Amino acid sequence: MTSDIKLNLPEGSIFLPPNEGRKYNIGTMKAVFKADEEETQERYSVSEWWLEPNSNGPGAHLHEANDEIFYVIEGTASLLVGEEWIEASRGAFFMIPKNTMHDFANRSNNRIGLLNFFIPGGFERNMPSIVKWFEENGN
Repeated sequence: MTSDIKLNLPEGSIFLPPNEGRKYNIGTMKAVFKADEEETQERYSVSEWWLEPNSNGPGAHLHEANDEIFYVIEGTASLLVGEEWIEASRGAFFMIPKNTMHDFANRSNNRIGLLNFFIPGGFERNMPSIVKWFEENGN
């Protein structure tokens, strides 16, 4: 990953200015990938997920081989963990183990942002098919 800022960082280091990364528009959601397979040797994926007011997330799902971490970076997010929805404000942290049903949504009148770590990495390779599915089926 590169930006217009030229730095002399050690090999393997990443610096992205605010609002930089690989962007995917998914209906009322936007994903911004900061690092994934190539940059992390498939160890983890880091992305931001932004949801417009009063909008749904991806839908309840689980990952058979991946843990996920969510950190609320803006607004008040609603997260489903197992069978329980939790309203979480800025600064809230979630660790969701593999095989755990989860989802996120924005039930507020303001935009929300979530920082996501997907462990191990490789999530971004799914983004083209996810974007296509939402284009064909709506959000």
